[in-house]
Amino acid sequence: MSLLAFCEWLAATEGSIALHESLYMYPLVESAHVLALCLFVGLATILDLRLLSRLLRDVPVSQVIARLLPWTIGGFVVMVITGVLLFYAIPIRTYQSVWFRAKVIFLILAGINVYYFHTRVETRIAEWDTAVITPKAARRAGLFSLILWACIIVAGRFIAYNWFDCDIQPQSAFVNWFAGCVVATD
Repeated sequence: MSLLAFCEWLAATEGSIALHESLYMYPLVESAHVLALCLFVGLATILDLRLLSRLLRDVPVSQVIARLLPWTIGGFVVMVITGVLLFYAIPIRTYQSVWFRAKVIFLILAGINVYYFHTRVETRIAEWDTAVITPKAARRAGLFSLILWACIIVAGRFIAYNWFDCDIQPQSAFVNWFAGCVVATD
């Protein structure tokens, strides 16, 4: 079964239809997604700015991480759950959105950045925890995080627009390929 076929099946389920057509539930899920995003990105930005030596310079990085990480993880969990529900409500259009696909790529890169930071950079935190200027690897991780989350937010916001929807043809071959559009040939 292809991903598009799975999305077509998902769109036909009662839960997907009910969520998409709900007068209150879909907007509530979308609002919870945005609020969780604000919590997560706001706290991640504080850590990233500390890693960039631009904020809280007199506070050890380990303390910033210890205080923010539980709330950041909580925001991330709610953000993922509500994001999955948003996808569930409109699976075909979302799956075929160039913006959604770009967002997924940026999310993967952000995940790799987090993995790199926690497995390579943070493991040596005792060496630089209280340094006013953090090591280059920490600064790089913070900068990449800020850039990637800005890209994720922009791409996520553009998912709502139909600039490159598959049902609007003709479009460039690249857009049709990247969005996974199935274009009827005459």
